[in-house]
Amino acid sequence: MARLDAHAMTGLPIAELLSVLGDPHYICEFLSPPTTGPGTTAEAQLAEVGRTPPAQVATELDTLNVDTGGLPADPGRARDLLAGQLETAWQELIAPRWPALRDVLHADIGFRSGRLAAGGLDAAIGGLHPDVRLAERTGADAVVVRNPARARVPLDRRGLLLVPSVFTWPRTSVIAVAPWQPSVIYPARGIAGTGATRPDDIGLVRVMGRAKAAVLTALDEPMSTLAIARLLGLAPSTVSEHLAALRAGGLLTSARRGHPVLYARTRIGDDLVRG
Repeated sequence: MARLDAHAMTGLPIAELLSVLGDPHYICEFLSPPTTGPGTTAEAQLAEVGRTPPAQVATELDTLNVDTGGLPADPGRARDLLAGQLETAWQELIAPRWPALRDVLHADIGFRSGRLAAGGLDAAIGGLHPDVRLAERTGADAVVVRNPARARVPLDRRGLLLVPSVFTWPRTSVIAVAPWQPSVIYPARGIAGTGATRPDDIGLVRVMGRAKAAVLTALDEPMSTLAIARLLGLAPSTVSEHLAALRAGGLLTSARRGHPVLYARTRIGDDLVRG
């Protein structure tokens, strides 16, 4: 999971938001409405939160198993308070790191799209997460998600939304409350690198140095030089040198996809990282 500065978080005026998010089993869907696509912005999502009907806010807050006594009794005012605190959390905690996190999400979306095109729904769902599988129920395909909530949600023409996340590892979550589109939220591939990768394999670090080991470890998904630099907080020129050395050693391959050149581990590179 992407790590957040606990001191920075506790120092922000977001006490009511943290209380609402303290339920270990349920997160109010109106605070994280499903996206409309990969290009959805934080500004659009925050605006969507602010447009949630008060009746929907009241229904979801009543579902929580935490003390919400600090919130205004009026659900519209409670929504506005939480939306404002959510924007504060975004600006202070996430926005400065968003470019690197977005790269991880886009890489996962590209991988899943390729799996879907090559092998259909079974290939796209396969490997998503151990708690998610495709099964047959009463003659039709069903996506089964292991979850404390026991519910069956028939899909309409909107279908099922698969949402990669950098904040859910190692668990999945689902959105199954009307009127939101049914969604499965799962940890994005490559999420291990979003806390500023620090390889734990001492042998790997000793062989190639910490920086090269970090670059090699970060490449769970094909990535560009700039994406790796943002992820690890290194200068692009430094990353480029490490990539060239790792590629010369047979640990990486490179291929142009559109404008950027993407780097990926070879089988030997994978074996080194996985021990």
